[in-house]
Amino acid sequence: MKPVFSFILPVFNEEETLGETYRRLAAIMDSLKAEVEIILVDDGSSDRSLEMMRDLRQRDPRVRYISLARNFGHQIAVTAGLRFAQGDAVVVLDADLQDPPELIPAMIDKWRAGYQVIYAQRTARQREGPAKKLFAYLFYRVLRLLTNVDMPADTGDFCLMDRKIVDVLNALPERARYLRGLRAWIGFRQTAVPFEREPRFAGDVKYTFRKSFSLAVTGIVSFSRVPLRIATYLGLLVAGFALVMVVVVIYWRLFHPAAPLIGYTIITAAIFFLSAVQLLCLGILGEYLGRVYEEVKGRPIFTLKEVAGITVPPGLSINQPRWSDLAE
Repeated sequence: MKPVFSFILPVFNEEETLGETYRRLAAIMDSLKAEVEIILVDDGSSDRSLEMMRDLRQRDPRVRYISLARNFGHQIAVTAGLRFAQGDAVVVLDADLQDPPELIPAMIDKWRAGYQVIYAQRTARQREGPAKKLFAYLFYRVLRLLTNVDMPADTGDFCLMDRKIVDVLNALPERARYLRGLRAWIGFRQTAVPFEREPRFAGDVKYTFRKSFSLAVTGIVSFSRVPLRIATYLGLLVAGFALVMVVVVIYWRLFHPAAPLIGYTIITAAIFFLSAVQLLCLGILGEYLGRVYEEVKGRPIFTLKEVAGITVPPGLSINQPRWSDLAE
């Protein structure tokens, strides 16, 4: 039977948490009294995660899994799960239990009340350092200022989406995926369910500062042209500053030839300043040009190594090996 609810969990080296995550999620599924499926997406794990997925599949036919051919990243792993989810409502949550499965019934209640997107909004972050909390706080607010999309602050990928939203997400062609921004861009009725984010159940943090920063850049570049305008405004500002300095230098040369800023000092300072501005503008342009380059190559955004229990949606337009070789 077609499932009513699909649960997508991206997994990357989560052998220490996967068993407990399944246990808590299974308790939620049993209470729903509806057809459900769990789609575990192995994002190129190097530990026993894939082996545990196979075991869970043998024990529980509701468990389906996808194993990507290498580590493509969290956003692509979630995208792969969305491609194969069959449910009328699709829940995305992490496998490290920082997204508590016990919040899902409250999301389902909101969905049944007519909302198409129900996102979990963090009211507190337990056991996270002050630097990470400050970075996250500033990022969400800066992103809201830079874009014309009403992106809710302090939200991650933990959410429930109606089938309509999932179908639109799957139809979007872009490859640099910032899913929490895309679901806000789509629109429809959206609401929040507040929660306190828990620490990891076990194991090491997989989402490092470098990955978080890369995702932040993706979010800004994908939804805002303001950095390009900043480069333009900065160029105009430097041009105005240079014009003023020309007038000042001529004045000093004519009336104060012994001024200390005349000569190599001012030339050196100007070179360093202009070089920094040029490199900054080139970096901004390069970031946008790099995104264009990735889009026009036309490669599939992920490749599959192994799947089990998955029904391939009609018209799936990704270049894969023969599905009969991969499907169970």
